Amino acid sequence: MRQNNKATVFSGLPAHLILTVIFGGVYFYLMLPAINPKAPDFWAFLIILVLFYIFITLLTSGARMYAGGNVIFMSRTIFARCKMPLILLGVLCLLAVAGAVYSSEIFHAEAYYNLLDVQTGDFTEEVAEISYDKIPMLDKDSSVQLGSRALGSLSSTDSNLVSQFEVSDLEYSQINYQNNPVRVAPLLYGNLIKWFNNRADGLPGYIIVNMVTQEADLVKLDEGMKYSTCEHFGRNLYRLLRFRYPTMMFDDVNFEIDEDGTPWWVCSRTVHTIGLFGGEDTQGAVLVNAITGESTYYEEVPTWVDRVYSADQLVAQYNYHGTLVNGWINSWLGQKGVTTTSDGYNYIAMNDDVYLYTGVTSAGNDESNVGFILVNQRTKEARYYSISGATEYSAMSSAEGAVQHLGYEATFPILLNISEEPTYFMSLKDSAQLVKMYAMVNVKDYQITATGSSVAECQANYEALLVENGVKVTDPLDAADIAGTDTVTGKITEIRTVVVDGNTIFYFQLGSNVYYAVSAADDQDAVIFDVGDRVTITYYVEEETNGVYTGIKVE
Repeated sequence: MRQNNKATVFSGLPAHLILTVIFGGVYFYLMLPAINPKAPDFWAFLIILVLFYIFITLLTSGARMYAGGNVIFMSRTIFARCKMPLILLGVLCLLAVAGAVYSSEIFHAEAYYNLLDVQTGDFTEEVAEISYDKIPMLDKDSSVQLGSRALGSLSSTDSNLVSQFEVSDLEYSQINYQNNPVRVAPLLYGNLIKWFNNRADGLPGYIIVNMVTQEADLVKLDEGMKYSTCEHFGRNLYRLLRFRYPTMMFDDVNFEIDEDGTPWWVCSRTVHTIGLFGGEDTQGAVLVNAITGESTYYEEVPTWVDRVYSADQLVAQYNYHGTLVNGWINSWLGQKGVTTTSDGYNYIAMNDDVYLYTGVTSAGNDESNVGFILVNQRTKEARYYSISGATEYSAMSSAEGAVQHLGYEATFPILLNISEEPTYFMSLKDSAQLVKMYAMVNVKDYQITATGSSVAECQANYEALLVENGVKVTDPLDAADIAGTDTVTGKITEIRTVVVDGNTIFYFQLGSNVYYAVSAADDQDAVIFDVGDRVTITYYVEEETNGVYTGIKVE
């Protein structure tokens, strides 16, 4: 009897509860589940706690040995004590499964269809032709290579920095910085020992890669970044978010810099809008200052923020929109009007925002696109453009075929408006991920493929092919408006560009205050000249305006 009393005290409920609470605290600190019934990891947390309680009960409650040590038996009270936890475990599992099933598209096809409000747009009116200094020419892989080289180049001047820190290959977020497309990535601690040695000062800076000039620089901060994804304990970004916002769910965490170069973490808040777990969407974001750790939640983020909605989430939402257009059953059987996004996506900088671009193809058809979408990653404004043509990978193959003797690899294309024609633009890289050439492929006819060692040369070749294939016709000048012609010779001292009605206009200055307007649509050679070239310009003199360009040649 005395032994039974001791066993009862050892295996009592308070001991089980204390051990379970300790386990739960450790699990929460490490795994950081949101305290939110719409978060799947919250249900997993509860189920694991109950399982642990049952396990610790079976391990300690009423187990004892005979003196011989050969027979172990469980007391009759064990299963009685596990009865309620087992019932609770069954209820939790049942609710989680039922919630997941009820949240599916089968019961809420219309709600999933409406997750993304897609408006039909006009390509030539809404997608303006952009100038060369705004076209991103690097993909993420090339940016990673340039960033690593930028850090490695400091080995002779700052060997301590190079030896202690690395560049995050997972970041390299594409943003608009001071109206230029760039990719940015924070430095990381090399390992746990290097974190311990440098944690007091934090991360010293970040890498910024200009996607146009292809220049990579390390920006050193006056005060290091104390809060990041590679920190430990309380300064870890995810732990900071969980303890300050215990009920919020976070998915996409993005590194950005504001217009002053201050580093921030843009932490998108995830919400489930359909049933218990369905209809994943984004509702604002928490902005965390990477240096000070100060944080603020915004329903509508500041305009300098470029990415709130992740690309994967936007692609998933369009796929719901495209496949459920006529209901769930039709999405599997008849598939009338069903469309999905093509494989892959890219980003386009427009109007000081970053847009997700991806093609759209019909169900069961992977040979061509029926259109494409552009989605603002800050506001989720979505536009669909109905333009049939080649898929992105077909265009990439066409571009690679044009330089197959060089063995270059094409980047995933972005969509540009070139002479009012939807055009795939891509860079051609060598095996070292360095950009060597550029290619333009017509979306409607991917046989129209042009390459060049510069963007200007590539566009000149492309526009010449448009004329040659009858896609574009240049209207002749009306002779009745022409009063006469004149010429001027000199060295080009300045070149400026502007886009007017979808056409690129070059303005050449030959050492005076006079600019000569040159339309790339009228003369493709205009795009290949540089400052310092000596040229002879022949221009028509009109009755109302002087100096309107119509011809240029190298002297």
